[in-house]
Amino acid sequence: MAKRLFGTDGIRGEANKFPMTPDVVLKVGQALGVLLKKMPGRQANRRTVLIGKDTRLSGYMLEQALASGLNSMGVNVQLTGPLPTPGIGFLARNMRVDAGLLISASHNPYNDNGIKIFGADGFKIPDAQEREIERLVEEGGMQLASGDTIGRTRRIDDAAGRYIVYVKNAFPLNSSLEGMRIVLDCANGAAYKVAPAIFSELGADVVVIGDEPDGYNINDKAGALHPERVCEAVLKYRADVGISLDGDGDRVIMVDDRGEIVNGDHILAVCAIHLAKNQMLPQNTIVATQMSNVGLDHAMKKHGIYVVRTDVGDKNVVEAMRQNGYSLGGEQSGHIIHMSHSTTGDGCVAALRVLAVMRSENRSLSQLKSTMEDVPQVLINTRVGARKELSSLNGYTKLIENAEAQLKGEGRIFVRFSGTEPVIRVLVEGRDKSQISRLAEQISKFLQTELS
Repeated sequence: MAKRLFGTDGIRGEANKFPMTPDVVLKVGQALGVLLKKMPGRQANRRTVLIGKDTRLSGYMLEQALASGLNSMGVNVQLTGPLPTPGIGFLARNMRVDAGLLISASHNPYNDNGIKIFGADGFKIPDAQEREIERLVEEGGMQLASGDTIGRTRRIDDAAGRYIVYVKNAFPLNSSLEGMRIVLDCANGAAYKVAPAIFSELGADVVVIGDEPDGYNINDKAGALHPERVCEAVLKYRADVGISLDGDGDRVIMVDDRGEIVNGDHILAVCAIHLAKNQMLPQNTIVATQMSNVGLDHAMKKHGIYVVRTDVGDKNVVEAMRQNGYSLGGEQSGHIIHMSHSTTGDGCVAALRVLAVMRSENRSLSQLKSTMEDVPQVLINTRVGARKELSSLNGYTKLIENAEAQLKGEGRIFVRFSGTEPVIRVLVEGRDKSQISRLAEQISKFLQTELS
């Protein structure tokens, strides 16, 4: 059986350890080349792939390995340099290439890295193609190109400019951000150049932090995982709003004018209500995941909006949206998908859509945020050494049943392994914060012991 390379969001791991070693990454490039040559379209020896990256030190090493693997299969490569994940999705379609790849480990620390793969349509490749890449990498024996059929690699200079123009189109043409002060945290990541340009070119007074990457400081006490830094800056600079991106720019956490955090659930609520008011929300339905606060469901119900829940991962959200014709979906963590603007989560697009609602309704973000009230929720991330079927753990089922009985039908428990880290996540919701904290701790300690 082929070794699993792909998790919930591409391939990810510690740089220079399986699977993020140059030799494995080279084989991933070769395997993708095999898939591309089998697909209908342009001549097999004229396949072209875009490769972008974030600002991690290991990105240079892996970029060369991936490009070499593709070139060895006769695939041409165009390097974009640092660019957000959604930028690669957009450019893959806009530039009519056969695939787009981003080298990034998203919100993880600098010593991790990963690969996200988009097809020619701008969407992440389906599971079946991921499994085929895994099989080819393990089995090897791929027929290499020779002579004049070997691919070549070029660097393109206008990728960032194309993406900036594209994202700005998510904001109404008859409006601007003039008179608005924004604190923007780029997490020292992939959006460090493009994001400040997007908001300043629309007229905002932008206070930028986290825009000095050095290869090591991506996500380091910065960005969407640490929005408290933006909370402080919003109050210090008396800003109207704060925008905190993650390392690869595909998610956003916002901060209102009071310095309070506005997470992905609240962003979904603000946008959904506005779209529904203007009869622009297909089927009056949005898509969220099992991690979203039940307060989102309550808020949407008041406005006649339905919430469809999927498994965790923006890829699962996108799949549900595409299958059913929905236009808005996302995750509490800040992956927000506006299908009319992007094929994947896009932090800058999501922020602009919220700013557009603020402008349209002439209301502050703190006022808009008040339309949704969170139900108390506790999330504990516990590092584990092994992955096992939870129901096979002695005492687990009884532990969960007892915990649910204590909630008396007024809460919920959700437990899942992370698809990108050696972590298990325990989520408990309920009316009593002390009770749900105690229950979450009990479950986490049990799992830490059993999965050590």
